[in-house]
Amino acid sequence: MYKHFFKRFLDIVISALALVLISPILLVVTLWLHFANKGAGAFFFQQRVGKGDKLFKVIKFKTMTDERDAQGNLLPDSERLTKVGRFVRSTSIDELPQFVNVLKGDMSLIGPRPLLVQYLPLYSTEQRRRHEVRPGISGWAQCHGRNAMTWAKKFEYDVWYVDHLSFATDVRVVWKTIKAVLVREGISGEGSATMEAFNGHN
Repeated sequence: MYKHFFKRFLDIVISALALVLISPILLVVTLWLHFANKGAGAFFFQQRVGKGDKLFKVIKFKTMTDERDAQGNLLPDSERLTKVGRFVRSTSIDELPQFVNVLKGDMSLIGPRPLLVQYLPLYSTEQRRRHEVRPGISGWAQCHGRNAMTWAKKFEYDVWYVDHLSFATDVRVVWKTIKAVLVREGISGEGSATMEAFNGHN
């Protein structure tokens, strides 16, 4: 009953309430990033994969500039990540606009993180099971280390969540996520500003 009805009901109620309550924060951060990102904008839209392999556009706060080298190539993530962006990312404020995705039904509050479209052909049959549920703002993998873990371990956690989805599991994820955010655990992979790209093996 929870998986097929109450989970979506809670997603709608909580995300709508959250958007109202945090609207002042969203406005301030939007203005802050507008100037910090040197004209690159405050929001980041990217196509991701959702439940049943359905594609949708995720919305996040943009934490990097669009600066390029002399050849026109984007500079490395670590060089484009601003001080403001680093703070917004480390506190997970960059995830707040995704309440809109939850309200629309693209995402859930809790579930495997939505990943890039180009990863789809690289998944094993078992790893692809992560798409049996809606992706989430936070998930079982994120509250166990976020970006500071291997892809294999991340997918293992994602599939575990699919098999153990329940109200009790979601409550545990919320609690662990709050704890991880407060101590700012696992923000980046070792030696990187972001998680390294998945190549089907790592």
